[in-house]
Amino acid sequence: MRKKILKFYLSNTDVIKHDSLYETIANSAKHYGLAGATVYKGIMGYGQSSRLHSNKFWELNEKVPVIVEIIDEEDKLQNFLNNILPWIEKLPKGCLVTMQDIDIVLQKKGGSK
Repeated sequence: MRKKILKFYLSNTDVIKHDSLYETIANSAKHYGLAGATVYKGIMGYGQSSRLHSNKFWELNEKVPVIVEIIDEEDKLQNFLNNILPWIEKLPKGCLVTMQDIDIVLQKKGGSK
């Protein structure tokens, strides 16, 4: 089954209207009825700023990379992206957004108890 994966590469300190950007993206994906979203917290990374950020126990202000992944049909992801991109473009700091083809090998739906 062919789908697309939409990825947002952010910082855990990026915010929109006092809410973390990664939470806003994940909550918005749910609101738009997308299949699911996963947020990954990195332990180290850098972007175009070339400042290396890591998760060290002595740092009081932890600034680490975050990736939000969403997998769904291309038209659904594109509609979502068209609505959320204006928010992201207004951010004062950098981020990266990518979309790629993926092949789903298995998608097993679990039952709820």
